[in-house]
Amino acid sequence: MDVIGHTRPPGDGEQLSAAEAGPAAQAGPAAAAPELDGPRPVSIYDVAAQAGVSYQTVSRVINGHPNVKRATRDLVSATITRLGYRPNRAARALAGGPVHSVTVLTSNTTLYGQRSVLQGIEEAARAADYAMGVRVIESEETAAVADAVERAAEQGGALVVVAFDPAGTRALGAVPPGVPMVGIVETPADGEGEGRPWVWIDDRRAAADATRYLLSLGHPTVHHVAIPSPTEASQRLAGWRLALAEAGVEVPEPILAGWHPRSGYQAGQRLAARPDVTAVLCGNDDLALGVIRAMQEAGRAIPGSVSIVGFDDIPQAEFYTPALTTVRLDFTGLGRAAFASLQEQVGAAPHRLRPQPELVIRESSGPPPAPVPANPRRAVHGRRGQRA
Repeated sequence: MDVIGHTRPPGDGEQLSAAEAGPAAQAGPAAAAPELDGPRPVSIYDVAAQAGVSYQTVSRVINGHPNVKRATRDLVSATITRLGYRPNRAARALAGGPVHSVTVLTSNTTLYGQRSVLQGIEEAARAADYAMGVRVIESEETAAVADAVERAAEQGGALVVVAFDPAGTRALGAVPPGVPMVGIVETPADGEGEGRPWVWIDDRRAAADATRYLLSLGHPTVHHVAIPSPTEASQRLAGWRLALAEAGVEVPEPILAGWHPRSGYQAGQRLAARPDVTAVLCGNDDLALGVIRAMQEAGRAIPGSVSIVGFDDIPQAEFYTPALTTVRLDFTGLGRAAFASLQEQVGAAPHRLRPQPELVIRESSGPPPAPVPANPRRAVHGRRGQRA
């Protein structure tokens, strides 16, 4: 990547000797442009060789550094024009130059959380007159992650990494030092996020609050259908377990599902076959939709037989049948917060507002069903006697 080097301290129009600069510099600034094999673009090193200066000096000219002699600045500028060199904006960002673009790295642009984050970043970037691009991470394989990060950094400007899955988490750790960057992450564990350029919504607390709500309705415990996690210790799982442990009730084995309704439907079929299941917390609203379908097919009324709570509050949630009780996560606001954090890194005023989760109670949750009488035959006989 064509970036500023640190092999020499900044100088006033630093010059290389002819021996250091090589044959191109010895030929003088009027030498013909280098003949490049194939479509490789002119680099900062080509400009330096043709102008007879170091590439650090070329970078200082590009970034408007004041400690460059006028003659050297004019020479470098003329060489840039003659060769048709287009400065790499990533180099300008690393050099402390103005940043007016942002590239978002994400492995998915269709899931509700990711696409809402993108919307928030785009809205904030447009308002600040920044250009925005998106680079999709094709897989979580090391090579794919490294390629995506490298290509995103080459675009220049700042980076936002959406680390809601393993691919994003790996990309977060692969961003080169010095590049303005913010990570949008799952709630960090044990203060891990302190001092890091990360933003998040506290979904651990949100999961705990949703679980406590279901327990407060009288449910003996709460089952969990979990989404994939970018880490081994999912914070939604942690919040759910915490609330159950605090209440001193059974902690059922969670069902590890995917992201989409079909995965929720398959989990719901397993849970529907168990009459002791009266409350289910789902890792997102799409899973909840699948669980609701499976329960209804099995004759389990909602919320009369089973209460269902989702996560995210997607736009369709209030139009489910029944309308879904869910945890509202303001992902669009999270995207705006990430962009504000980027602006802080380049000198803007601090913006510490972070979106908070909110439990939205609708129709899909209620008290557990009344307990079945200990002697059903006696109860039936009594009811028949009353009708007689």
